[in-house]
Amino acid sequence: MSHFQVLNPGVLSLIQDNGRFGQSQLGLTNGGPLDVGSARLANALVGNGANALVGNGALVGNTNTTTANASLIECSIGGLQLQAHCATTFAVTGARVALTVNGQPKALWQSHSVQSGDIIELGMASQGLRAYLAVAGGFTITPQFGSSATVMREGIGGLDQNGAKLQPGDKLPLTTSTALPGRSLAKALQPDFNFSKGLTLRLIEGYQSPLFSTVERQRFYLNSYTVTPKADRMGVTLSGPAISCSSTSLLSEGICYGAVQIPPDGQPIVLLNDRQTLGGYPKIGSVLSLDCWQLAQAPAGTVLQFVKTDPQQAHNALLLAQARYQRMLQQLDGVTNANC
Repeated sequence: MSHFQVLNPGVLSLIQDNGRFGQSQLGLTNGGPLDVGSARLANALVGNGANALVGNGALVGNTNTTTANASLIECSIGGLQLQAHCATTFAVTGARVALTVNGQPKALWQSHSVQSGDIIELGMASQGLRAYLAVAGGFTITPQFGSSATVMREGIGGLDQNGAKLQPGDKLPLTTSTALPGRSLAKALQPDFNFSKGLTLRLIEGYQSPLFSTVERQRFYLNSYTVTPKADRMGVTLSGPAISCSSTSLLSEGICYGAVQIPPDGQPIVLLNDRQTLGGYPKIGSVLSLDCWQLAQAPAGTVLQFVKTDPQQAHNALLLAQARYQRMLQQLDGVTNANC
């Protein structure tokens, strides 16, 4: 059987695909890659369909629907080590990690050919937090409720459909073992995960924003916040000037991707892919999905600021992102076999 065997799962490695949508009435959250931009480019580099997410759940392109939702590995922090048991093609994108095959350095944002017995290793991340490893055709993972996305809190998805992270000895079946021509993304097009200069998050205010006085909203926008270590796939807790609200608890309601909750301590929480489906804390608005990807890659200590935007501007930003992605697909460079 064509497969990759996990020798070392690293700090935290999870099977993900585009995510699980339309199941919130069952209490199931979306899951999916925290940095969906890097994940979709990893799949594109190994020929896994041009279909890809622009917003969280918005598909674009339509060239290969069979691999548009190919399962890949999200490796947080680094340390993943795999052994190939077939000839195939893989690519690693996302956080800056040292990538080697049989101890030989290889480039990120580029596809590479491997043979049976080859060992692929990802070092620890030096910039960003999450790296994505995709393989031609994707991993063959049985979906649950339409997705293979692993959500540990809910115990769903993943290799054995139990929400477990990858473990040493796990065998990841491959859909195909065909080696493909090399492709790479030009360095000028690769995202920058150096957040030393800070981060800006665009926020669309929601219907609960009037619960926050004009003074509180100005405080929210005019001050900076810092990413705390209280950050995971559910959300990111920030530290900064406390924001007060006229109501500290509301009736529970559905929570969208990027929602910014203000709990009683006044410290904002930005909710991400594995967020709970219901919540009762007041929400000042939602971060644009394009910016949530960056937040998910930002380490503790990153300083950020919120900037108000409106639905029209957000819509335009998503359309521009879609156009940029299509241009990037057209500009994927061929690389020689020697570089693979």
